[in-house]
Amino acid sequence: MTKNLVDHENKEEKQEGSPNPGEPVFILVGKVRKPHGLDGELLLEPFSDDPQRFKPGSQIFLGKEHLPFIIRTRRSQDTAVLIQLKGVDTPEAAGEFRNLMIYIDKKDLPPLPEGRYYHFDLIGLDVINKDGKHLGKLSEVIETGANDVYVVINEEGVETLLPAIAQVILEVSLVDGCMSVDAPEWI
Repeated sequence: MTKNLVDHENKEEKQEGSPNPGEPVFILVGKVRKPHGLDGELLLEPFSDDPQRFKPGSQIFLGKEHLPFIIRTRRSQDTAVLIQLKGVDTPEAAGEFRNLMIYIDKKDLPPLPEGRYYHFDLIGLDVINKDGKHLGKLSEVIETGANDVYVVINEEGVETLLPAIAQVILEVSLVDGCMSVDAPEWI
């Protein structure tokens, strides 16, 4: 699943292709670390756990300007990924991309199995307790070792943390824009 790394910067100017105002168009999937070798390869730090994310032939966008490039080659190196972009074949050309963020178009995300969601899809959902009480809006997803934790903020700005486990999260409806929960009694 792609981590919740979304480019919210300049979202007003970058809404081309977005189905709804305010939704991200570009999803952050990695960072260029440095050029590698003599052929213009780039050493990347992937932010995605999708092994096919940087496959040859796929399109990525670099930097805040979202410059489009097609991946020519890909190979793994430990926890990093090495790619070469079409049209970039010298270390000097590759050096221009040092430390730039790597994005993909939201429409290129693979569908998830039922019951799984991208973090950015959950942000902004109304969170409602099983007794019908509105607890607030989901504002953040915190990744922990055991399970994710949902940060819910109510109208007064009070923050509530909910573990993303089946006993607490009863139902998610992206269509209705809400999440039904069985919140612990102390909430």
